[in-house]
Amino acid sequence: MSNSKKESSWNTSSLYDSLKETELFASGLAAIELIDGVEPAIHITMKEYGDLPIFLTVSGDQIIAESVLWSVSEVKDVAGFNEAILRTHKYFPLSTICLDQMGSNGDYYQMFGALSSTSLIQNVVFEIEVLASNVIQATEAYGEFLNISVEAS
Repeated sequence: MSNSKKESSWNTSSLYDSLKETELFASGLAAIELIDGVEPAIHITMKEYGDLPIFLTVSGDQIIAESVLWSVSEVKDVAGFNEAILRTHKYFPLSTICLDQMGSNGDYYQMFGALSSTSLIQNVVFEIEVLASNVIQATEAYGEFLNISVEAS
């Protein structure tokens, strides 16, 4: 399915099978695993970005690539941080930041990108690489708002 003309939609399994054959994973720059379950996901470890974890899911018409930034409890001034994000997240191409509840662990800021489930495999790889870069840039840009020490790779 890694042809240059994608006409059918990906599902999580077919996307995993095609991604693992791409240069990003074949070269060892990133690791990939399929997490089976009711809502299967793809777990990616971006080795060149300090083992940054990225998760991909396919749901209906879209593919979501996401990475956890920080918990709300790790932010000094939540209102100030939220305002800074709203004013600046447009500077992170193809990615945005959201606030998600992660079970009993509370609320977490996440960075994500979305693509069509009919996207070409090279566009999915590009989204993964851009998201990883943007997470590192966000770590550097927003570090002053955190009450934890962060080191960008």
